[in-house]
Amino acid sequence: MKREPPSTKGLSLLIVKRQRKHPIRIDRIRTLLSEAARSMGVSGELALVFGGDRLLRRLNRDYRFKDKPTDVLSFESQGEGMGLGDVFISVETARANAKRFSRTLDRELEILALHGLLHVLGYDHETDHGEMEALEKRLRRRIAA
Repeated sequence: MKREPPSTKGLSLLIVKRQRKHPIRIDRIRTLLSEAARSMGVSGELALVFGGDRLLRRLNRDYRFKDKPTDVLSFESQGEGMGLGDVFISVETARANAKRFSRTLDRELEILALHGLLHVLGYDHETDHGEMEALEKRLRRRIAA
């Protein structure tokens, strides 16, 4: 079920960098996610953590029972007043994705951040018959992600 918090305050981002191999374009990601949230009428706090494959593998194993690294994991908030949720991105896996899709790493990180935001809002591309994918494509076109 998709949550649409009241849009009175906008998006507040808490960004944590747990990797040092690649400088993250925080201002660009902050702007991108703020514009996406504004266009969807969403407000609240989102934690965005940039880490490596070790962190994402551990989280993927512990919460999804898949013992392998992944590019992005999203965790919806577990209660009122707890913010929107948390998004974890593996910069290592994002780098491999970027190469495979012929994109820059910065662009791949932006795409994964937007993808993670949609997941914490309740969208699920594995079960929604293309709804999340269509929304993500519209937002990417609109805000040039």
